[in-house]
Amino acid sequence: MSTHASDPLAALGSLPGVADSVDSVRKAVDRVYGHRVMRRRSNEITSEAALRGARGSAALSGADWALEEVRRRTDFSGDAEARTVGAALRLSAEAGQLLSIWRQSPLRVLARLHLVAAGEPGRPGSEADSVGRPRQAGETVDEPLIEAPLPDPAEVAGRLDGLSELIIAGGTAPALVTAAVVHGELLALRPFTSYNGLIARAAERIVLIGSGLDPKSICPAEVGHAEQGRAAYVAAFEGYLSGTPEGMAAWIAHCGRAVELGVRESTAVCEALQRGAA
Repeated sequence: MSTHASDPLAALGSLPGVADSVDSVRKAVDRVYGHRVMRRRSNEITSEAALRGARGSAALSGADWALEEVRRRTDFSGDAEARTVGAALRLSAEAGQLLSIWRQSPLRVLARLHLVAAGEPGRPGSEADSVGRPRQAGETVDEPLIEAPLPDPAEVAGRLDGLSELIIAGGTAPALVTAAVVHGELLALRPFTSYNGLIARAAERIVLIGSGLDPKSICPAEVGHAEQGRAAYVAAFEGYLSGTPEGMAAWIAHCGRAVELGVRESTAVCEALQRGAA
């Protein structure tokens, strides 16, 4: 009991079904890391996972483009969908560069992620006065997929501080549990005026990489979230919002399944590369 009081995320690891999800994810990740292609072409798998993860995250945010279109395009400054895909690609590229800062200052990383997603000041689609900081009273939020009531800025600030303290303190909770909570909390708070879903999923990826579960970033959970569908994503997130043991366990299981589907995607890439090399 005292351990859970000082490490509240650890309590979530003991919810019904969570240990099974954690174990299943661990086994799936171990299998793809053991693939023979990973011994010599892991950089290619990482790059492809980043591209496919960005495509999946953008799809959840309303820009459901074909993978080859995402691969082909170089200009993402057009309409809202193009800007969403561009933001997802920039976040995917940036996530792995922020691991050491995340462990020391998660809020600084979140601000950086919003800056990267929204674009540098002057970039088409950027919002110079609101980029890289939590939203203020009276500012609107553009996040059409999530319709839950918005916490006010004071609550957002308090909960962000609490989340940051948990991350900095570390703990014994499995990586999947921590990643799911970070993802869910950022979706619940929607702390920025834009791109909150993309940022929440990028933060989930940072946790999975930094924890050592997926150090080469080859298991794109964003692919799995997109494959399960927007309706399932929202329904699972409502479980997180409920705060009930059943709801939290369902959200963690959903995130675990997303990682497993990301593993399946990268395994297929490994197999394709292996056939090409044969």
